[in-house]
Amino acid sequence: EDVFSISGRGTVVTGRIEKGVVKVGEEVEIVGIRPVQKTTCTGVEMFRKLLDQGQAGDNVGVLLRGTKREDVERGQVLCKPGSITPHTKFVAEAYILNKEEGGRHTPFFTNYRPQFYFRTTDVTGIIKLKEGVEMIMPGDNAELDVELITPIAMDQGL
Repeated sequence: EDVFSISGRGTVVTGRIEKGVVKVGEEVEIVGIRPVQKTTCTGVEMFRKLLDQGQAGDNVGVLLRGTKREDVERGQVLCKPGSITPHTKFVAEAYILNKEEGGRHTPFFTNYRPQFYFRTTDVTGIIKLKEGVEMIMPGDNAELDVELITPIAMDQGL
């Protein structure tokens, strides 16, 4: 969610742990938006209390060894090495909201470039419609091929 630099300590990243456990002393990866970086968790803090670990559901600050403030940004994911990979291409099944539902008024076509929202970041993606589909109307269910302009950490089903 956020990144801070604490003088004398280093860089702290904050956010909610989605799954698993992060422990002090463990190696972690920073995934998404930029090339994958490896670092070590040197501290976990929750509500101003230092902990040995944080677990799924906790909102924590994680102190990272040797990571500069400018090397990390909102929208990246901290994870166990190799557990999540960055992707630029995916297939999505989507329902396109219509005007009455607060969505689109007009159809869209191949090469439409909307913003996609993942966790705490947004990124532009290019939509390719499936073979034989000319356009998608508001209110349609559609399968879309998407290519993002920057890689995002994602799992199947996100």
